[in-house]
Amino acid sequence: MTNDEPTPAELIAKLDQPRRREEAEILLPFFQEVTGFAPVLWRESIVGYGRYDYKYDSGREGTYLATGFAPRKGYTSIYILPGYQDYSRMLARLGPHKAGKACLNITRLDRIDMGVLKELIETGLRDLGKIYPVSRQ
Repeated sequence: MTNDEPTPAELIAKLDQPRRREEAEILLPFFQEVTGFAPVLWRESIVGYGRYDYKYDSGREGTYLATGFAPRKGYTSIYILPGYQDYSRMLARLGPHKAGKACLNITRLDRIDMGVLKELIETGLRDLGKIYPVSRQ
């Protein structure tokens, strides 16, 4: 991150949707407490915690956040699913959401079971760490 890039807190403070801002203000310390990692801004709009370096059999390689969230206009994306495990039992207890391969889209954080979200973050990090070493930043 260069000095002229906003911090995650500055990004959140500038959100123009009050619900997204309020939810991000809850998620910012929540993810830090669950992961033990400091938040870092990724791709200008994703608040990430931890990172990992990957290399696919195809030769493609890179670095990406281990977990995190991104406030969007109509929902918040939560990046907790490594994409290759079945978390359906936990997701059934989470509350209303839409699941993609690597993220959850949540329209209302107040309808989500935060204990289950914590469990998902911890499980996702543990499962990711079995494949790629996860580091602080």
